[in-house]
Amino acid sequence: MPDLRHAVSADIPAMQALIARSAIQLSVSFYTQEQAQALLEHVFGVDSQLLADQTYYVITEGEQILACGGWSKRKTLFGGDQAKQGTDNELNPATDAARIRAFFVDPAAARRGLGSMLMRHCTEQAQAAGFRVLELASTMPGEPLYLASGFEVIERFSLSLPGGIEAPLSRMRKQIVA
Repeated sequence: MPDLRHAVSADIPAMQALIARSAIQLSVSFYTQEQAQALLEHVFGVDSQLLADQTYYVITEGEQILACGGWSKRKTLFGGDQAKQGTDNELNPATDAARIRAFFVDPAAARRGLGSMLMRHCTEQAQAAGFRVLELASTMPGEPLYLASGFEVIERFSLSLPGGIEAPLSRMRKQIVA
């Protein structure tokens, strides 16, 4: 039975390796190899602020990390440390949407309900912190999980990456408290 726990700094190398496997292998029918590689290099990765805030989690089986993901009370919508710019101010739970961030599943563990397990936990934690709405930026491979979790697409956009590469994403939102 997989275990869910807070991610810690010592997990970063394993999470980065998991993110790389997930980003490349699970993107095959959604993005070109160039798009997936550019997203991995310039966007995907661990956001160390989530670890500091204790809002990033891993699902493990034994010593192996099978999935990672979290939620955030900060303005950044997506991207690892390499993509961040400026101050990442805190959101107001009364008026802002909490962010669902950086969900990645090891391709060898895909379709086992790990993404849904992370989503339930993150939703509960954000709700306990006073948030009533969740928002995220989804890659194309992630969109089915988020739709199944009750999110709606509110905007489709293209992320411009170095080398003239464009990667489609969707901004999604979900009410968690009426």
